[in-house]
Amino acid sequence: MAYLAPIHRPSSVRHALKLNFLSPAEECLIVAKANRIEIYAQTSDGLSLQHAKAVYGKITMLQKLRPISSTTDHLFIGTDRYMYFTVSWDSQGKQLRTEKSYVDQADKTARDSQTGDRCQIDSTKRFMTLELFEGVITVVPIHQKNKKKGDAEIGSLGEPVPARISELFVRSSAFLHPRSSSVEKPKLALLYEDNHQKVHLTVRVLDYAAGGSGEPGSADFDKVESSHTDLELGASHLIPVPAPAYGVLVLAETSITYINDAEDERLVEPLKEATIFVTWEQIDSQRWLLADDYGKLYLLMLMLEDDKQVSGWKLDVIGGTSRASVLVYLDGGYVFVGSHQGDSQVVRIQEKSIGLVQTISNIAPILDFTVMDMGSRSGEGQTNEYSSGQARIVTGSGAFQDGSLRSIRSGVGLEELGVLGEMDHITNLFPLQSSSGTEHTDVLIVSFVNETRAFKFSSEGEIEEVDDYKGLSLSEGTLLAANLPQDRLLQITSSSVRLIDTENGMLVSEWSSPEGQAITTASANDQHVALSIGGIEAVILSLADDLRVVTRKGFGAQSQIACLSIPSISSDICIIGFWQSTAVAILKVDTLEPIETVTVGDETGAVPRSVLLTQILPDQPPTLFVAMADGNVITFSMDTKNFTLFGKKNIILGTQQANFRALPRGEGLFNVFATCEHPSLIYGSEGRIVYSAVTAEKATCICPFDSEAYPGAIAIATPEDLKIALVDTERTTHVQTLPVNETVRRVAYSTKLKAFGLGTIKRTLRDGVEIVQSHFKLADEVLFKELDTYELNVDELVESVIRADLDEGHGRILERFVVGTAYLDDERDDSIRGRIIVFEVTQERMLKVVTELSVKGACRALGVVAGNIVAALIKTVVVYAFEYSSLNKVASYRTSTAPIDISVTGNMIAIADLMKSVSVVEFKRGMAGLPDTLVEVARHFQTAWGTAIAHIAEDTFLESDAEGNLMVLHQNVGGVTADDRRRLEITSEMLLGEMVNRIRRINVPMSADSTVIPRAFLGTVEGSIYLFALIAPTKQDLLMRLQANIANFVHSPGDMPFNKYRAFKNAVREADEPFRFVDGELVERFLDCSPQIQEEVVEGLGVDVEDIRGMVESLRRLH
Repeated sequence: MAYLAPIHRPSSVRHALKLNFLSPAEECLIVAKANRIEIYAQTSDGLSLQHAKAVYGKITMLQKLRPISSTTDHLFIGTDRYMYFTVSWDSQGKQLRTEKSYVDQADKTARDSQTGDRCQIDSTKRFMTLELFEGVITVVPIHQKNKKKGDAEIGSLGEPVPARISELFVRSSAFLHPRSSSVEKPKLALLYEDNHQKVHLTVRVLDYAAGGSGEPGSADFDKVESSHTDLELGASHLIPVPAPAYGVLVLAETSITYINDAEDERLVEPLKEATIFVTWEQIDSQRWLLADDYGKLYLLMLMLEDDKQVSGWKLDVIGGTSRASVLVYLDGGYVFVGSHQGDSQVVRIQEKSIGLVQTISNIAPILDFTVMDMGSRSGEGQTNEYSSGQARIVTGSGAFQDGSLRSIRSGVGLEELGVLGEMDHITNLFPLQSSSGTEHTDVLIVSFVNETRAFKFSSEGEIEEVDDYKGLSLSEGTLLAANLPQDRLLQITSSSVRLIDTENGMLVSEWSSPEGQAITTASANDQHVALSIGGIEAVILSLADDLRVVTRKGFGAQSQIACLSIPSISSDICIIGFWQSTAVAILKVDTLEPIETVTVGDETGAVPRSVLLTQILPDQPPTLFVAMADGNVITFSMDTKNFTLFGKKNIILGTQQANFRALPRGEGLFNVFATCEHPSLIYGSEGRIVYSAVTAEKATCICPFDSEAYPGAIAIATPEDLKIALVDTERTTHVQTLPVNETVRRVAYSTKLKAFGLGTIKRTLRDGVEIVQSHFKLADEVLFKELDTYELNVDELVESVIRADLDEGHGRILERFVVGTAYLDDERDDSIRGRIIVFEVTQERMLKVVTELSVKGACRALGVVAGNIVAALIKTVVVYAFEYSSLNKVASYRTSTAPIDISVTGNMIAIADLMKSVSVVEFKRGMAGLPDTLVEVARHFQTAWGTAIAHIAEDTFLESDAEGNLMVLHQNVGGVTADDRRRLEITSEMLLGEMVNRIRRINVPMSADSTVIPRAFLGTVEGSIYLFALIAPTKQDLLMRLQANIANFVHSPGDMPFNKYRAFKNAVREADEPFRFVDGELVERFLDCSPQIQEEVVEGLGVDVEDIRGMVESLRRLH
């Protein structure tokens, strides 16, 4: 059974709309990203995200409606499953509210529209048309008046009515603006291509008759108002022109045509330079924004004569943007540029130019990706609580001029502001204020093993190291330094506790440890100091009484103190962790008598090494964190009335102990920074505690440092240096970009070389002609910059790139990059259709060709099997031996149609076929002089248009297809008959709704009680990255029943059923529900449910709410 959860949500923008959705007074922008709706408000700095919601289906259409009783617009949403619905904004609940539940328009007998789904509303707001199928337009009436009580509301949608048209391949359509105020029948202009590839324009009249007594109406487009034949072959878009000019504009590759439909006149003017227009947006009645395929933004203006007749037009290039999928004019000169293959942008139109206001990151389409590291931990036999925050994924994203290499890491970001200097062996950091009148921190105390250093910061950020500060002892290491009320300063060293007057630096009081005994651990709040003397005695000092000893208690050598803390949120208790008993005790601060003792160790003998009590969650009890020596972190909730502990939870942060530091978050709440070999930020979100990896691998200790020059910053020490940085307050996805300005089609990564091998495609427009050139590039991992480039031949495209360890025949294993290519031109010799090129990276980090081989088919995919190179050519899979810097064919296998992707494990090669799903072949060495062979051992016999394949477990494969489905295939090697043994059976399947371009297997050691075992990452065309995992056998039934229960309680916009949304669907068959597949995004919504709904969801599962909540929280931590 399979589990799927998103790491990076879709970022491709194909549809966007401006409307009064959130409030009557302000317009907002609604953006569709695959199956997600995002609502943005416009601010002076750009767009601000207000709300996001997932929809059960990929969004293909957006429109706005305004029922007469509503003060805000309603949003019409259409999906790729031929369903549509309308939603409005619930201002009280701050959620989307379904106004019209989904209407299913699927027709199995009709052919899908080849140019995409379209939705139009006529300018009189009486009709909506949906173009979902070839030759069919669905007319949806918009109610105009109430004849009697009980009739539908004015402005709401009526029953859909299909109407047939003779035009099949419709490129564009638009309702024309009516020329008179009298009610006339709407006119729909259709730009279409006929069977002879000629382009025409037809204007048809919509004739609609309403039905009676609840019956649907009738509609037809039989009447042709006008027709214009033989338009330019490159015509692509229609723009309806409003008053006073009226008519329609036809955008084409070499011209723009104005057609006056009333007088049947045509005005054609050529473009100065040929281009391909992709989208447009109206500014006013005479001006439009146009975007082309090359990232140019144009301003089109109609020129009118005195009698309002069109005399011509003016087209100016005003700037360059990402290649636009949609344009939305936001008023005030601001324009939203939504992009599928580049970053979306907000730009401002200036005089004959544009200025970039905001960039919204987009990693779509992900053509290829590689997993750089999985946060592997040192130490053999250590198990690791996997989190995607430990993984760094590098993608080849975008296309052509928007192409880039993106480094993606999910976690808490750390932005370095500056480096104080190279310092090693820092043991601790403490922030201080030089006087009580100072609002910000301005002094940083840095403790080393045998000394302390003080750095003073000016308001401008200038730093000065001082030799003496306020009488602090700088000749020894500092265990604790802090400001106290009444202008006093506290310093604790291994030998003494010092109380200092901040104003004059005079020593107010000093308490020294007994001779021969050192202070090993210290903690303080505003009232008391807690000390551990020699690890066997605890001492409490009163700060109000100048370090008077309140109490002291010896615990003996058999109960040594491992850690202690005196919390700032309660002055009545002290918390101590013990070595031998592996226990944590809550003690009265005035007597050190125990209130409660809990054992936190287990049979492994791990002991508590750090404790912290702080307020993480609002309106909930404070949380006690206990860091164990083996990397476990145990948490308890504390009852502040009787100081008892409850709600024990456990998480593995690493293999070494974590040290805690509280970071103020405001309103009495704190985040906790845990430093270990994989630092984490612990914070509260939506009523629960979240653990997230921090992008600061080498941090050894930190402290908050809210200075005037660096507000909200932290000081962070590594083994080499000391830095000032900003840390995010919660987890986000961090994307680092290397602009390549070429399509990064293939990515391979070498750990040894610390470099990427990139297969790229560059497109340029020269004198109206597209020129395509392909390269293989070497890029540095650390600096993220290009090192060397190898230019492929003319009309040769890169198809595949891998990194391989190859034996050159001398017994030495050498690392090489292998590149597969394909030729585009048809005039080349039929025997040469591509090349396989082997590259060496020299010591100067330059590319050198070791050998190349011309092949008879395009090399779609590459792999390594038994030290040989395996290549997927057009119709065959071929194994080549790499011997003495040459490639020699040793075995081949003919596929059903064409191999698209291969996955190699051991001697097994799984092949994803263009049409015939998956076959598995075994590479066998020839014996007794016989040649090597590729033998088919298993096959999936159903039809599937494969796109990617990965071997995810023994005899188990994950396949994706072109229609957005995922299938887990298993070979029953223990089958009774030979036919059983060679048949791949589907063990799990579901509709993802996005086409997967690449699947990369990962191997992560997990603990024995893990709910799921991560097995692969998936990258999609829409810019999503998913984590795929196999469910542990003991949790399969529980997760399946949990998913079914949640689906009954959690409703999506439009009330679309979950099972129908995730059910497998392709051209051959359609299932009713997902099969043995768990949607992690749905299951994790359990945490967002109210306690009452959570109780209802778990009813009948045989487990309590707390167990389910803990399990789902652990699943969420995976990504």
